Amino acid sequence: MENSNNNIICGRNPVLEALRSGREIDRLFVAHGTGGGSVTAIIAKCRAKGILIKEISPQKLDYYCGGANHQGVAVMFASQEYATVDDMFALAETRGEKPFLIICDEIEDPHNLGAIIRTAEATGVHGVIIPERRSASLNATVAKAACGALEYVPVARVTNIANTIDALKERGVWVFGADMDGDVMYDVNMKGPIGLVIGNEGEGVGRLVKDTCDFTARIPMKGDIDSLNASVAAGVLAYEIVRQRMQ
Repeated sequence: MENSNNNIICGRNPVLEALRSGREIDRLFVAHGTGGGSVTAIIAKCRAKGILIKEISPQKLDYYCGGANHQGVAVMFASQEYATVDDMFALAETRGEKPFLIICDEIEDPHNLGAIIRTAEATGVHGVIIPERRSASLNATVAKAACGALEYVPVARVTNIANTIDALKERGVWVFGADMDGDVMYDVNMKGPIGLVIGNEGEGVGRLVKDTCDFTARIPMKGDIDSLNASVAAGVLAYEIVRQRMQ
């Protein structure tokens, strides 16, 4: 059974058929204590395809499936097909522009990811990069928060953010992380090929990812609160890049 509101297919046979169809599957949910028979085959097929497998409580799976008989398994499929980093470079070349990418380091709130993608479209970003694990995926909530921007902004999902940053640097992209200890954004040259790293809602940019960045930059804060929501910070920094490129 398919739950169209949440991009969920529930039940053993429907999940097997979805896997056979070659449909873009984002992740498999398996209820705690479920196993054997067709479930073993489903898990094996997902592992072979590199699909993320997540074990959750039966109650949570009930919620995801809207009360449908899920038989202990369900798959979530992406609201939009994932792109590649090469697609992003090709888009920049087509537009005759220097690459401008946003890299999300473990943004787990789908509303934040959707808002970042919406901002990316408004600021002319050529693509958004997210990790395979510890990240919101392109589900219905993200699509709704993006307000149609998913139709225009390529989103790539990568195995390792730090390794991806290294690869971007080899292609001439300067990568900087949003960080409270960085240089004030107005003092940083962002006119060239650029990758903006936005960190997790609670922890910010991870240490390994930060160490991989060329530099860090901060938004000047005049109030008593020392940080902004991840999607708001992405918007402020993205528009600073736009401002500098327009000069």
